Amino acid sequence: MKLALVAVGQRLPDWADAACADYLKRFPSDWRVELKAVKAEPRTQGKTVDAMKAAEAQRIEAAMPKGARRVVLDERGTRLTTQQLAARLLAWQRDGRDVALLIGGPDGLSDELKAAADESLRLSDLTLPHAFARVLLAEALYRAWSVNAGHPYHRD
Repeated sequence: MKLALVAVGQRLPDWADAACADYLKRFPSDWRVELKAVKAEPRTQGKTVDAMKAAEAQRIEAAMPKGARRVVLDERGTRLTTQQLAARLLAWQRDGRDVALLIGGPDGLSDELKAAADESLRLSDLTLPHAFARVLLAEALYRAWSVNAGHPYHRD
């Protein structure tokens, strides 16, 4: 199984890129986890929010592994504990498909992407900057993997 974090936005602060890369490199070699950053649609006058989200959705679709389970990150998604996310990782492994975790741009994900999702998760009840959301997702996935692997990173 491959985990692809597909996120809108290519220019993040150096600290966010470094933190996300640090968590992703901690996974063992038999876990293929990668970040795929796609270009945000320029916020210019005359473009509607829906048109910008649709353009970003096309880029997201192109970056996702074919046939992947689609998991959107959304403020109205399911709230999970670390233990529940660990159980979800095991279920995804048993399913056998690659998993694409989708993080939208400044205006979120298109309604069409959300409707086509296999599931929707929330990272927090708080509104998070996109750079922080990427780091938080990478860390949460690593922590969930560590629970399943019996690795001492996670402590109850």
